[in-house]
Amino acid sequence: MNDELSRLDLLHFARRVVVQQATAALSQLDRWIADEERREAERRLGEERRPAPLAWLIQYGLNRSNIDAVHTGDCWAAAKSGRCRPATREQAVDALRQNVPPCTHCRPDTELGVLD
Repeated sequence: MNDELSRLDLLHFARRVVVQQATAALSQLDRWIADEERREAERRLGEERRPAPLAWLIQYGLNRSNIDAVHTGDCWAAAKSGRCRPATREQAVDALRQNVPPCTHCRPDTELGVLD
């Protein structure tokens, strides 16, 4: 019996190895795709469930009794202060009419149409 493999046997073996490696690589790619699809679905769901941004904010003083400023809901300065509470449009307009200063960064008085 001849223990040497023929060229055809070697080619068939090489094909089986390539198919096995390609199958493993495709399985890995399918897992990566499934993971990415899951992350994308979670991201979309998070965006859908995210509450609407606040339109107006009122910044209170350190003692929480006096009002320091009026901000738009997306003002970066309001986010840094940490002393803001949500407000309705009417509350923001009322505060501005009572001479509460508008934020110099987001200019809520301009957006609200309350100019001196």
